[in-house]
Amino acid sequence: MKNLQPLFKSIIILLLSLGAVNQLHAQSTVVRGTITDAKTHQAMPYVSVTFANSTIGSGTNTQGRYSISTTGKYTQIQVTFVGFKTATRTIEPGKEQEINIALIEDNQALSEVVVKSGKKKKYTNKDNPAVELIRKVIAHKEQNQLENYNFAEYKQYERMSFALSNLSEKFKTKRIFKNYQFLFREQDSTAIGGKTLLPLYQEEKLSDNYYRKSPYAKKQVISANKQVKYDESFVDNQGLTSYFNRMYQDINIYDNNVSLLSNQLLSPIADHSPDFYKFFITDTLKDQQPNLIELSFTPRNTNGLLFEGKIYITMDGNYAVQNAQLNVNKNINLNFVRQMQATLAFEKNSDGKYHLSQSDLKIEFGINKNKGGGVYGERLVSVNNFVVNSPRTDDTYKGPAQVIASNASEKDDTYWLMSRPDTLDAAAASIYKNIDSLQTIPSFKKTMDIATLVLAGYKNYGTFEVGPANTFYSFNPVEGLRLRFGGRSTPLLSKRYYFETYGAYGTKDKEWKYFLSSTYSLNNKSIYSFPQNYIRASFQHDTKVPGQELQFVQESNFLLSFKRGANDMWLYNDIFRLDYVHEFSNHLSYSLGFKKWNQNAAGALQFQNLLPNGTLNDVGTIHTAELSGSLRWAPHEKFYQGKLYRTPIPDKYPVFTLSYTQGIKGLAGGDYNYQNVTGNISKRFYLSQLGFTDVSTEGGYLFGQVPFPLLDIHHANQTYAFQLYSYNLMNFQEFVSDHYASIAIDHNFNGFLFNRVPLLKKLKLREIIDFKALWGGVRSENDPMNHANLLRFPSGANGGTYALGSTPYIEGSVAVGNIFKVLRIDFVKRFTYLDHPGAPEYGVRAFVKFDF
Repeated sequence: MKNLQPLFKSIIILLLSLGAVNQLHAQSTVVRGTITDAKTHQAMPYVSVTFANSTIGSGTNTQGRYSISTTGKYTQIQVTFVGFKTATRTIEPGKEQEINIALIEDNQALSEVVVKSGKKKKYTNKDNPAVELIRKVIAHKEQNQLENYNFAEYKQYERMSFALSNLSEKFKTKRIFKNYQFLFREQDSTAIGGKTLLPLYQEEKLSDNYYRKSPYAKKQVISANKQVKYDESFVDNQGLTSYFNRMYQDINIYDNNVSLLSNQLLSPIADHSPDFYKFFITDTLKDQQPNLIELSFTPRNTNGLLFEGKIYITMDGNYAVQNAQLNVNKNINLNFVRQMQATLAFEKNSDGKYHLSQSDLKIEFGINKNKGGGVYGERLVSVNNFVVNSPRTDDTYKGPAQVIASNASEKDDTYWLMSRPDTLDAAAASIYKNIDSLQTIPSFKKTMDIATLVLAGYKNYGTFEVGPANTFYSFNPVEGLRLRFGGRSTPLLSKRYYFETYGAYGTKDKEWKYFLSSTYSLNNKSIYSFPQNYIRASFQHDTKVPGQELQFVQESNFLLSFKRGANDMWLYNDIFRLDYVHEFSNHLSYSLGFKKWNQNAAGALQFQNLLPNGTLNDVGTIHTAELSGSLRWAPHEKFYQGKLYRTPIPDKYPVFTLSYTQGIKGLAGGDYNYQNVTGNISKRFYLSQLGFTDVSTEGGYLFGQVPFPLLDIHHANQTYAFQLYSYNLMNFQEFVSDHYASIAIDHNFNGFLFNRVPLLKKLKLREIIDFKALWGGVRSENDPMNHANLLRFPSGANGGTYALGSTPYIEGSVAVGNIFKVLRIDFVKRFTYLDHPGAPEYGVRAFVKFDF
């Protein structure tokens, strides 16, 4: 009986809820039903249903269902859709009723006209009525957007789902899926994704949204959130959501550029759209109120990042978009995209203007664009209760742009049943339960375990995981063959305490290296989840290459064993660290740290100063002790948290970083007093059809007198992999500075030029240019030529170490990207300091990147 109590409680809540709803409905008119095509009997989405002679209404969902209500005494409903005859039905005021309507196609919208000509007329913008119309739409864009109002608010429902698509019967009946048959979903074979789907992910959100023009504020309050959740030891659920949301962003056709799949496509009503699109008036719909003109459009260059499709323009003086169908050409330079379809529907406001009422974005991806299995994703957004110029209190608009209610993820099925604007079909509703059941199947757990080892490099053993696997074996000139083995604890051991360790041995230097760390989470969350708040203590005894800066790569990675030129100047480091990290939900973060650092020369590197008699003297260990603090602000940052690294998802928002380090003589054996200040600003700039540019600027200044290992050793790269934020033709430890400024610019044209070359456009290649410059120098007080007690700058097979002069270090490259959809090849040239021994003037570097 005790086990049935939750069931009885749910039934009682449901009955009480239904009773309250019925009482409410008894006082109002509620009409619901399904709209179908009279000819095909198929459900029709995005059909406008309103109470006659009013602006009260809604659109049908993807299953053709609608539901509208009012307290007014209306006696008729009206159903309208482009290309179909308007339907009117009588209703009974004050009652709840279901009315299903089959719409009849309007075959008299245009008389058939056949024009024959011996010569095809060349398309031109001049004296083209379609172009004149689109220019009027462009001229009226500002008044038809949300930002035209002083205040606006609305409720929004959002559903996102992903599934394996176009699966064959042979695939479905494979032995590996014997226990997973309950997961498969069937649909109309003509729909995007094919007949058989295998759902993988689904998420729903309900939110209240508020807008204020002055002072500007746009805020979303997520009241409910429901998500398919995988085991955190395999998948970062929060990062998965961020990645999907970045791929499937809101589509605002009134913006000049529409973000899609980390790219930007030019809107058909962008300010300069007639320069990139061809427009045609293909229909005039006079039985609609207001009258509509169907405007078809197609890209002038089918490889460009452009849409094709139809928009329906209101002829009531607003020149607003009432409906839009956006697709992409099969030749578009987007990787892996088989089909893309975005459908937008707009409803009239109380003031006669229009707002977006529903958008449905569907995309199918595949390695082969023409056949085989793929991945199908859909994002549906419905907007209702749209209210304009009704101000709220200031507290409503204050705070971060997005707020998630503390109990948003705790809403039960009854809440969702009552709160969704439409009914979730049985197949979609079962996804949550099916994925939960899937994760209890031993064979699935085993498969995910193997996938995690292959992709992330870790083998999970419950409370401890071993890895990363790509560091188990490597080699270098100092250590020879390097063998390493380690791992870390998992949240199954504790959500508060985390431990990490490894041990390594070099067969050439016959030295053991090791690392130990212990982390305590202060917010009772995994230290790998956002926002972080933890304190960590660690000790490391290991080797390091001075001036090697790695992004998203482990130092012991096997692939780093392969380097150009001499690579024999290394360090042995003993580092004790104590770090405190605190992140906030608005992506502001700070860290405080203490570091005791002992450095010893290794390999060909020597620490030497000059004795009074002029002879060189070998110096042993360099002892330092530092206190540090850093501040980082990354507004609206999105990322995916992997097993090792937090991988940012590039966007238009800048990232600011400011760091300060104070070296203290006499603290924990430190021998030097110094201060180091470093600042960095990074940002991506979108340039519409010209692609995008990633820019990173950095500057630093070191106060005090220190030996060269404590100067800023500029990030060099002697591997054959192209690194975005290192100097790819600079040798390790070639340049040091106590003051510097740098800029790195990487511009991707996204095929803007190659798409115009017939031999290249089919290959979908993309052209890239890269430029890096570094200004800096060493002040007199840190120049060993002026102070005998300072360590001499090293010399070696690669020419040794130098200070930058009045000439900046400059290198640049031109690259061909998207080779085989994942490979970028850079042809790099170094422009300055070519007289340094071992300085390469040219080089070829490769970069592997998965991108759309």
